[in-house]
Amino acid sequence: MAIMLRSITLFAAGLFGLAGVAMAAAASHGADPRLLASASAMCLAHAPALIAIYAAWPILRTATAAAVLLVIGTAMFAGDLLTRQFAGHGLFPMSAPIGGFLMMAGWLAIALGTFLKHRVA
Repeated sequence: MAIMLRSITLFAAGLFGLAGVAMAAAASHGADPRLLASASAMCLAHAPALIAIYAAWPILRTATAAAVLLVIGTAMFAGDLLTRQFAGHGLFPMSAPIGGFLMMAGWLAIALGTFLKHRVA
């Protein structure tokens, strides 16, 4: 299961990078730049963080929790903004704030992982 989650983390990083660049391009070519630029920024900020978690997975005890929180949080936040842009409504009530909270929790999981004993690589 952990190997599968680790692979999903790298896959999500690639998708977030792709989506972030696509949304930045869309924002610069006529769509409302406020929503798309914010969604793009979140995707492009979290894609490299997920790659770093993937790389640190063997020694970071909180890698699984951090990855799950960042992937779900980023998808919810950016997905809500995309839905607002193109459908005129959000994913569901409070989805962007919940996604933001999950992203913050993911970053906290990374920070707390520094205080736990490292896994044996």
